[in-house]
Amino acid sequence: MSRLGFGEGVLVALTAALLASVVRTALGGWLSPGALAHGLCIGLGLGYGLYLIARSRERVGRVAVPILWAGISLLIVLLNAGLWVQILAQLGLVWLVRALYHHGRPLAALLDLGLLLLGCLAGLWALEHTGSLFLAIWTLFLIQALFVLIPGGPDADRREPATADPFETAERAAERALARLLH
Repeated sequence: MSRLGFGEGVLVALTAALLASVVRTALGGWLSPGALAHGLCIGLGLGYGLYLIARSRERVGRVAVPILWAGISLLIVLLNAGLWVQILAQLGLVWLVRALYHHGRPLAALLDLGLLLLGCLAGLWALEHTGSLFLAIWTLFLIQALFVLIPGGPDADRREPATADPFETAERAAERALARLLH
């Protein structure tokens, strides 16, 4: 599996913004604005979470995390907690998945939290100044595409030190490749 890149994140941002706009247009006349907003929020959050899990090398929690995610999201809807609670829950769940599945160090997870909050504020700014859902979601997810540039991700722990014996490095690489083939 190739490493996540910024270009892939840009495509995810474009896809999320287009899908949200299409769904809003298609279902806008059928659902109340509140139900549509909750549905879009849950759909975007869970969809992005599934993408993050699928692109991770970790195998633990691939079934449990999405079930827990959906349960938390639906509980917020059932409790009528409001759209802002749902948005904050989705952002928190995205951060949790990225921290657990894509960052190997606490500092990287904190930087990721800052990036997530920056993206949220930029998305709100875009929505406020343009009134465009497409631009708001595009801005939010475009900033999220930068998370791959945060140092200390899982690949940082797997890189070999420069002074390692070339034979040991090749042996470990072969063991990892064999382990991937067996799983």
